[in-house]
Order: sequence, then structure tokens, then C-alpha cells
Amino acid sequence: MALSCLTLTANPSSIICKFKASLPTAPHALDATYIRRAAHLADKSAGFTSPHPNFGCVIVSPSGKVAGEGYLYAQGTAAAEVQAVKAAGELCRGATAYLNMEPGDCHGDHSAVSALLQGGVKRVVVGMRHPLQHLRGNAVRALRNQGLHVDLLGEDLTSNLIEDAQKECLLVNAPLICRAALRVPFSVLKYAMTLDGKIAATTGHASWISCKQSRNLVFELRGRSDAVIVGGNTVRRDNPRLTARHGGGHMPMRIVMTQTLDLPEKANLWDMSEVSTIVVTQRGARRSFQKLLASKGVEVVEFDILNAREVMEYFHDRGYLSILWECGGTLAASAISSGVIHKVYAFVAPKIIGGKNAPSPVGDLGMVEMSQALNLIDVCYEQVGPDMLISGFLQPLPDMVPVIPSPDETFVADPTVSPYDSRIIFFYKTWDPYGAFSNFSPHPIQMPDENGDYVTWMSVEHYYQAHKFIGVDDPLAQDCVEMIKSAKSPEEAARIGRSMQKQKPYLV
Repeated sequence: MALSCLTLTANPSSIICKFKASLPTAPHALDATYIRRAAHLADKSAGFTSPHPNFGCVIVSPSGKVAGEGYLYAQGTAAAEVQAVKAAGELCRGATAYLNMEPGDCHGDHSAVSALLQGGVKRVVVGMRHPLQHLRGNAVRALRNQGLHVDLLGEDLTSNLIEDAQKECLLVNAPLICRAALRVPFSVLKYAMTLDGKIAATTGHASWISCKQSRNLVFELRGRSDAVIVGGNTVRRDNPRLTARHGGGHMPMRIVMTQTLDLPEKANLWDMSEVSTIVVTQRGARRSFQKLLASKGVEVVEFDILNAREVMEYFHDRGYLSILWECGGTLAASAISSGVIHKVYAFVAPKIIGGKNAPSPVGDLGMVEMSQALNLIDVCYEQVGPDMLISGFLQPLPDMVPVIPSPDETFVADPTVSPYDSRIIFFYKTWDPYGAFSNFSPHPIQMPDENGDYVTWMSVEHYYQAHKFIGVDDPLAQDCVEMIKSAKSPEEAARIGRSMQKQKPYLV
């Protein structure tokens, strides 16, 4: 799926939708235009609402004028729809509400759904369904049940305008979509390099490759992220602060990823006065230094096997939506090889530094032919002062709606499968092509236990993971079964089961 660009500016609040004097007159074109406006409003809250989505709402009166707007600008604030209805006042009666994404809250007097109902809105246009499966469709059904006319953009009609609006809705909530589908935070790799591909001189000196305008954009990128991650080399060489002090956003958590914990005792990242720091390292690394960091308030997290994938899965479990990687070439290559980098921002300065041993932004990926090179998707170019910002996706945003193959398509994929054999069920994750029903589908099942009594399991994955340990005469195995039973999602059940299997294989 190709994706359009949302342009970064030095001030996130200036990201607005600019309209020409004459709007499109076709109904679907008007719908697409106002949905894009709602998406731009929603983008103003990037970084402030995590782990919640970015919501925007535009209410257009029957006369065709914008009567009210709103966006979720921070955690715990009034819903975008509530703000827009309040701003529209009596003009809300009989109006059309444009939402970049289906609301998640359907219950209560102050929910998005109740606000639209109480305001007298007649029609609702939704840019995209909610990416979280347990919420998807709830608000649409609730509104339709109350007699409102609800349209899903592109459901009945497609055009270039509609596709562009849908893409902007996806982009505005890309972190939530990636988290929901891939079980890792949305990760962006950012670097600045000279025209000859160097991120520092041979001495390690790198201040400054990019211009001030580019550095201001980096502050904004940080402000839109839950955390910024660097490696040990960056800490030793640059002694960064990793704050968003000039970006107008919130302060992201700072993460240092280091195998050996070979870090200086004094560093700006150990200053907890503005924002906290987490150090992730190999289990057992420099215990005495871990105690020193703990005395400064730094959190240290140990991993049995330290790699980018494990670290990102860990921060997914902690609720992080988006991570900005500002690391050197070695860690960048590791992250790309692990498949956890989704987007790249490369600031290219019109400078040449040379140097045979000067570092480059990405280390060895094991590629030996140009045909193996990774191609960015939906590449954007933007001049920032004298620099050129090149951005693009390393992998497409996942499609949240599973595509069920026809019998003929199934036979082409696997000729051993008869297209007429109705007994076959494909099991895999619900967002994959064969995900009509899978281990990870959020549907409870009833299965007999050892006594023949039927027990309800939240999903097939809960049942599958628990039965690795059922029947094992060990309290630890029994505790694990109970933990899996009470897991709130199939993904959590899978993590508990896999982790125990890895740590205690004799229990399986």
C-alpha cells in the first residue's frame, strides 16, 4: 500500500489542512476533503495522547460550513467529537461529522458516540475503522442503531481523492496500527549525513552535520515519539541529552542499548531532572555499574539475549507506541536486520568530509549485490534550509482487515489442498491472508478438560499455550497455566507460554 506524506514543520500546531477558495462539489470529494482535514487536526496531538490514538473531528452544518472542530490533544482530555459538538452548538443539528478514525469509546454520557447523538448530528463519515480488533465496528454499530447514517470512506466508492484521504488517516495513527498488527512499536530511524555518506569525521566529531532547521525538525520528531533510543557508542562519543526542548512536544523516554554496559560514569543521560532514562543490557553485565546507575535513578533492564527484536517486544509490552532510533551505524544495521525499523528520515547535508574510516549511518547488513538493497516505499523529498530530508517506509503499514482467499487462490498457493475440502481451517494471525479464524482471533472457544467437562478459553492461542503445561506435576507449570488463562489477549498468552517454554523447557 503506497502512502502519502504528512509534512513535518518546526511547530506541530502549524500542521493544518489548507483549503482552496473553491472546495470540490462532488459529495465523495467533499467527504474526502473534510476527512483529510480531520486527519490533519488529529496529527496535532501526535506524541501527547500515547498510548491512545490520534482523533480529529470536523462538523459541517447543513449549509456546508465548518461549524466545529476538535482533536484529542492529551491523555484524559475531552474526546475530539465532544469538543467539536460543543464548538458547533446549535449548528450541529442535522450536520455531518467527519472523523479520521472510528471512536473507541461508545458508553457513557461524555463519550464520542453520545456527544454526536446529543448534538443532533444526522450523518457521520469515518475515515477508517478502529485498528484494535476488540473496538473495531462498535461505534459504527452504536451510531447506526440510534438511527444515524454512517458512511465508511471508500466502502462504496473509490477515487484518487478518497485513497489520499484514507492514506492520511493511516499515517496519522501509524504507530497504533503497527503496534496492533506487529506487536512492536512503530520505529523510525533518523540520521544526518554528509553528501558522501558520513555521519562523523574519522575522529568521531559530528557537530554539526545538519543545519539548525533540520535539528529543529529532529526535536519535533522526538516530541512525537514515546522514546528515543541510542547505543553505547553514541553515549560515549556524543554525550547527548536526547530531549525535545525545542520541538513543542512532550519529553520522550530515553533508552540506551548496550551489550557490555561500557558507559561513562558521568553523562547527560544520567540526569533525571527532565526525563527518565532506561538502560537495556545483557544479563550479568557490570553489576557494580548497574548499582551506580540505579543510585542515580536510572532503570536497568537485563536481557538473556540482547537484540533489537527482543527489546522492541519488551517495550511493546510496556505500552510504547513509537520509538525514534538516533543510533550509530552498528545498532542501526542490527535494528534493520531484525525487521523492527518501519520508516527512515535521512537528513543529507551538502557537505563532503571524506575519510576511509569515517562512520556511515548503517553498518554491515550482509549484502553483497546492489540487487539486495532495501528500497524505501513512498519516498518523500523536502528541502530544509540547505539540507535535503529524504523519508520513506522500509515496510508498508499492515492492512488491518484480513483478506480471505477464494478457493481457487488457496489452490494456487498450495496445490495439495483441495479447494472443495470444507474441513480445512487455516490458522494464523488474524491480519494475515489466511486469517479468517486463527489462534489469535478474539473468539472464545469451549474445550473439554481432563474430566470431560467443557471449559471456556478466551482464544485458541490461550488453549494452545496452556496445554503445553497442563498435566505436568509441577507447581510452576500449574501457575503458568493459570497465568495464561487470565491473560487479557491472545498475544499476552503467547508471550507467557513461549517465555516459560524458553526458560523452563523441562516443563513442556
